[in-house]
Amino acid sequence: MDTATPAVTVALHDGASVIASSGQVDARRHGELLLPAVDRVLAEAGVKLDAVTGVVVGVGPGPYTGLRVGLVTAATFGSALSVPVHGLCTLDGLAYAAGQDGLEGPFAVATDARRKEVYWARYEDARTRTGDPAVDRPADIAEALAGLPVVGQGAVLYPDAFPDARGPEHVAAGALAALAAERLAAGQELLEPRPLYLRRPDAQVPKNYKVVTPT
Repeated sequence: MDTATPAVTVALHDGASVIASSGQVDARRHGELLLPAVDRVLAEAGVKLDAVTGVVVGVGPGPYTGLRVGLVTAATFGSALSVPVHGLCTLDGLAYAAGQDGLEGPFAVATDARRKEVYWARYEDARTRTGDPAVDRPADIAEALAGLPVVGQGAVLYPDAFPDARGPEHVAAGALAALAAERLAAGQELLEPRPLYLRRPDAQVPKNYKVVTPT
C-alpha cells in the first residue's frame, strides 16, 4: 500500500504477480479510502486478511498527513497478523513502473511536494537509484535534469522545468509489491517502515502566541 502521493493505492501480490489492485486519486481522503480499498482488493482476490504473509508500504517522501495514514495502517496490520512490514521508497515504485512501461534509463522521478516544490531522485535504470531522494523547487534542479525524461506528477505540473514529462503520474501499489518481491527473492533488505519526510510538516505551532490567563 502507498499513501505518499494523492493516490491511495493497494495491491495483493502472491510472490509472482499482482492478483488484485485498487487505486484512487484524492489528496484529501487517504484516511477514508485506504481501508475500503484493502477490503475491495481482498474481496476481488477471494482471500481474507489472515492469508497475508507480509506487508509492503511506501515510506515516501510525501506530505506528513497522507504518508502517516499508510504507515500506521501497515504497522497495525503487521502487529495484528504477526507478519513483517517492509518499507519501500515511493519514488522507487514509480521508477519501477516506468521501466515496466518500457522507459529505459537514465531518467528522474518527481512527485508533487506542494509549496511549489517536488520530491525527486535520479535513476540509472528502473531498479537503480543514483542518490538519495531530495526536495527542491523545479527551477533549481531543471538544469541538473536537462535532457532527461522525468516521471511523475511533479514533472507534469512544471513543464517549463521538465519538458520531457512521462507517466505514470502516481505510484501504483502493484509496482511497489512487484519490486519488493523481486528484492526479497534476491535476498536484499528493504527499508524500515518509517516515514521519509525530507522537511517539516505544514502544520506548525505558532510562535509568540498570546497566552491568556484567568484574572
